[in-house]
Amino acid sequence: MYKNAVTLLLAASWVSSFWLNANDLNRNLPPVAVQQPYTVSSPHGDRQDPYYWLRDDSRTSPTVLDYLHRENDYFAAYAKAYQPLTDKLTAEIIGRIKQDDSSVPYNKGDYSYYSYYESGKEYPVYARKSLKDGTEQVMLDVNQLAADKDYYRVANWQVSPDQNLLAYLEDNSGRRQYTLKIRDLRTGQDLADQLTGLSGSLAWAADNQTLYVIQNDPVTLLSTTVLQHKLGNPPAQAKAVYQEPDNSFYLSLGNSRDDSYVMITSESTVSTEIRVQPSSQPETGFKVLAPRQRDVQYSAEHHQGRWIIKTDWQAPNFRLMTVAADKIGDRQHWQPLLAHDEQVFIQDFAAFDNYLAISERSDGLRRIRIMPWQSPDKAFYVTSDEAAYVTRFEVNPEQNTDWLRYSYTSLTTPNSVYKLNMNTGEKQLLKQTEVLGNFEQSNYVTERVWATAPDGVKVPVSLLYRKGLPRDGSAPLYQYAYGSYGSSADPMFRSTVFSLVDRGFVYAIAHIRGGQEMGRHWYEDGKLLNKVNTFTDYIAVTDHLIANNYAAKDKVFGMGGSAGGLLMGAVANMAPQKYRALIAHVPFVDVVTTMLDETIPLTTNEFDEWGNPKEKAYYDYMLAYSPYDQLSKQAYPALYVTTGLYDSQVQYFEPAKWVAKLRTHKTDQNPLLFKTNMEAGHGGKSGRFSRLAEHAQEYAFILNLLAINE
Repeated sequence: MYKNAVTLLLAASWVSSFWLNANDLNRNLPPVAVQQPYTVSSPHGDRQDPYYWLRDDSRTSPTVLDYLHRENDYFAAYAKAYQPLTDKLTAEIIGRIKQDDSSVPYNKGDYSYYSYYESGKEYPVYARKSLKDGTEQVMLDVNQLAADKDYYRVANWQVSPDQNLLAYLEDNSGRRQYTLKIRDLRTGQDLADQLTGLSGSLAWAADNQTLYVIQNDPVTLLSTTVLQHKLGNPPAQAKAVYQEPDNSFYLSLGNSRDDSYVMITSESTVSTEIRVQPSSQPETGFKVLAPRQRDVQYSAEHHQGRWIIKTDWQAPNFRLMTVAADKIGDRQHWQPLLAHDEQVFIQDFAAFDNYLAISERSDGLRRIRIMPWQSPDKAFYVTSDEAAYVTRFEVNPEQNTDWLRYSYTSLTTPNSVYKLNMNTGEKQLLKQTEVLGNFEQSNYVTERVWATAPDGVKVPVSLLYRKGLPRDGSAPLYQYAYGSYGSSADPMFRSTVFSLVDRGFVYAIAHIRGGQEMGRHWYEDGKLLNKVNTFTDYIAVTDHLIANNYAAKDKVFGMGGSAGGLLMGAVANMAPQKYRALIAHVPFVDVVTTMLDETIPLTTNEFDEWGNPKEKAYYDYMLAYSPYDQLSKQAYPALYVTTGLYDSQVQYFEPAKWVAKLRTHKTDQNPLLFKTNMEAGHGGKSGRFSRLAEHAQEYAFILNLLAINE
């Protein structure tokens, strides 16, 4: 999220008043930012923000950049003391990765599509093979596209229906503002067509000449307008086919799975509206599948002349409905397909000619159920022998098949792609991600335990540790959580964490409220005026693991990013004594100021998640937990904070201000490190090895605090 509306291009004399203290010239001392009066106004009272000057929307202010560089210098000076450990961890983490790896191919049309990495290269290669003669064609070599760029990402790509053209969206800054390019796969050359300032989704019409993209507002970065672009036409002639009137809604688009339709989805936190157009009729208008209504969400898939719809209409955990393609436009025409179940949350579905596959959450686990169309009573589950695991759909582009492709993973099982014959039950392992080094699955234990929150609610926790680890309360703990937007922190395999687990750590994922691990109510109980449940759940998990001798009370490390960084900031204020260190990546910590400012990217989209502080009840509640506002004169844990200068989700100045204020409020001598990636955005660096090196830096910080320098 986020950014505010003041541009600080300052006169030289004014700039000089902002220079930091002379002692800051010593990079071994923490920078101390000066304070300047600034009033943040609201309908419910004014607040002083002495570090507001750190906001520079242009990202060119010499004073602001100087401060960020000084913090980076201080970080580098601190980390230099344990650089050999960082180097060792980097080599160790990268050493687990099979560098010349490839994805499992999937068939569509006349080709088999896949991606692969070459040894030593940072970026993937997207390729395909002819199903007729096996000839391989490289469609995009991202390493070549990223050459000489500090940041580069291909966010999305789609092949035209005739398989001759490739549309792709690229980002050169990390700000998630994409440029559309089209490559002629017959020649390997890009066409002249380019559109800029786009969102990350696209769709083709059946004529192979018409593309649909979403244009973003240049200031708020909200996805506002769906454009129809005819190949060869100037970008200015792109036709607006839909304009979103409500700035609390996101836009996305794509083709239906059978490619029969182009679909525009308008979605807020609590409401959905989908528009559809036959892909063979790009000159016709879009029709509404069902009009938006507050507190009614839905998604849809077209199959054999009807729409199958997942909806929470009168069904908090979602149910499945169906409607004929010629009856769309009114929910009253929807017919029941799969009833609502209070114990089962429907996550997703995939329709095949003979079967319906349902991805659901029950007992906090993500499972797949297979239902034959002709015999719904004979539905069955894809099974597992592990206590905590995740099954998810893989790419299933074809509907006229009995084979379902899905992935299986757990904290101890590397991602494994299977195909299952839904008729015979035959299951084939297509690929399991290879983990190099000394990894042996049998050396590790995964476990599911339950912690009790202050209000008596049981919170699930997934654990990973080495077999034989003594349960004597001496182990260090690395506890991760997210807990927002209904995003569930599933217990998936993460090869990086074994660098901690192999050194005696217990790795815990706290499935706190704000996600949807336990159903839709789990999300509702962790947002808006229930948000504090997210924070108290996290602390309760820590208490439970210590009380049950999984961890030492003086060796607890917490980590969260983005909205999970908000969690870290809130926990730091509420229970600082319970954590040795907290790691906050791109943290959303200045809640009230950001949510008051509708010029900041994505703010208006978030009102149904956090609340609108222009309403007093939300203002008071948000202010009471906002990490930046609730900083006090007390001892804090060691803190490791990161941001990206071009972050469009959580603007860099939120963590910058938080750190600056922390430096004047913390009464302890614990390290406070702040690192700004000057070439990236919300997701950090774009290359795979660069991202792994960032994990190593974080883990080295943690191990150094425990004097594990090896």
